[in-house]
Amino acid sequence: MDRENVIRVRRVVLRLARQLHAASDGGGLTPTQTSLLGLTATRGPLTLAELTELEGLNPTMVSRVVGRLDALGLVRRLRDTGDSRVARAEVTSAGRRVHDQITAERSALLAACVAGLPAGQADALMAALPALENLAEDLRAAVQRGRSPLAVAEDRTESR
Repeated sequence: MDRENVIRVRRVVLRLARQLHAASDGGGLTPTQTSLLGLTATRGPLTLAELTELEGLNPTMVSRVVGRLDALGLVRRLRDTGDSRVARAEVTSAGRRVHDQITAERSALLAACVAGLPAGQADALMAALPALENLAEDLRAAVQRGRSPLAVAEDRTESR
């Protein structure tokens, strides 16, 4: 992919993320708080280490965000029964309601916008989903390993 198309992909992904965040008040949460709440609601309870890995954030930031979500009553910070050094985040019923509201608002807007695309573009967008999912996973893996995305892409190419 040439440089200009890489820039276009980066810009559109960032614009989509900003617009989806703006699509609802997000329960007054920041994008990072919304994301950690979503992960906890859909995959939880999760350890803070798991949240750190999934979100690609530093552990201090994850701990701070989970602490804020806990203070808001959206998640509960629990100590692991097997290892008291391990903290887990578990969504509360209030957190589930906020997550469900944010998800419904953003999904409805996105569905309406996709439905308004010309048929060929909507089909192309759906066909591109596996590639976008792979791209997201490759970027997460690159950040997690502290490697450049180029090295991850080369590894993937070599393994095919």
